[in-house]
Amino acid sequence: MPTAKTQIPPPPLFLSREKVVEFINPYLKNKGVYLDIAKAFGSPLYVLETDVLARKADQFRAAFSHRLPETAFFYAMKSNNLPHLSGHLLKHGFGLDVSSGVELSVALELGASSIIFSGPGKTIQELALAARHPDRVVILLDSIGEAKRLTSVLEERQTRMPVGLRLNNNPEGLWRKFGVLPEHLLSAFKEIETLGRLDFQGLQFHSSWNLNPDRQTTFIKKLGEILSSMPKQFLDAVKFIDIGGGYWPAQGEWLLSNMPQNYIIDPGVSIDLFAKELSSAIKAHILPLTQCRICFEPGRWICNDAMHILIQVVDCKEKDLVITDAGGNTVGWERYETDYCPVLNLTRPSLSEKKCRILGSLCTPHDVWGYAYFGSGIKENDILMIPAQGAYTYSLRQQFIKPIPRVAVKESSNRYFLLPE
Repeated sequence: MPTAKTQIPPPPLFLSREKVVEFINPYLKNKGVYLDIAKAFGSPLYVLETDVLARKADQFRAAFSHRLPETAFFYAMKSNNLPHLSGHLLKHGFGLDVSSGVELSVALELGASSIIFSGPGKTIQELALAARHPDRVVILLDSIGEAKRLTSVLEERQTRMPVGLRLNNNPEGLWRKFGVLPEHLLSAFKEIETLGRLDFQGLQFHSSWNLNPDRQTTFIKKLGEILSSMPKQFLDAVKFIDIGGGYWPAQGEWLLSNMPQNYIIDPGVSIDLFAKELSSAIKAHILPLTQCRICFEPGRWICNDAMHILIQVVDCKEKDLVITDAGGNTVGWERYETDYCPVLNLTRPSLSEKKCRILGSLCTPHDVWGYAYFGSGIKENDILMIPAQGAYTYSLRQQFIKPIPRVAVKESSNRYFLLPE
């Protein structure tokens, strides 16, 4: 028998067929548009739906701005680094969150006027690029060493730079690489002040894979305790607190199981529930101490549902084995050996899921799209859709064996175009 200290993991929660059907129905209803796009531009293809992107952006902003007195929103470019996507979000009042000199260069070229530069290990060259735009960029310092390197860059330019400081909210394991430990916050602030070229303006923390707001609210409470012990000079300097991103779409995480066509779900919650819980925690623990702007860095939640992948069946080798014209290089890793996303046969649509290995055309056995498809059958030249693949697929794509697909932009049901290479 297990002892009192033994922790028995809870049994997996299986994804209901009703939830899957609810998810795929809108795509099947609009199958004609996607088939037209594939006919016009060929396959494989990424399809970006800008109306979905705009709706998600507006929904996220509204959820938080209605509950907090002062907010700002920065799209995390790493989640989908297509410049056209980031440019569209700029039109909807978002700034950009960049994590490299490459992303920073794109953000500047897009004309972004509000950019936060986060991430560890910023190079001298990256810091120098940011330092040329102190009116547009706030650097979120990851360490005191980085603060000193930035100061040396600013000394050469004889200028100042707005900065924030990232706090580490998970000192265990590999997450130790990020930020400064909370117990070192006051000493870090004092050292930043002595460097002379840095205009300290706020704090940031980030937790990833947030299916619910629990980890964020826990750290917000801890941050309130930290702030309550800080001197007035520090609190007066704080103009913003950035609570990061990592928000998971409400459908949750869908995974394969050991039983065919039975899928595991780790449920998510609505963005309204995120906003309600996080805003309550911020009002209780942060705003009584400092009336600052609250910043958010959504990535996955904004872009995931706005981009899809269209592929074509090239070879029906067996009734339960087909090869498509696109491979795992389209998503950058062997994602669908573990993750589940419905594969829709747009050419022969059906709400019935049939067992079949849907494989890619790369010269590796790990090139998998799925182990079943929704359709009445499957034949060569059929167009398949893997919907809602906008997050961490396009950014991770790689030139491995096969070419990288082009991008089609769907602006409305009757207007779409191909982005230039």
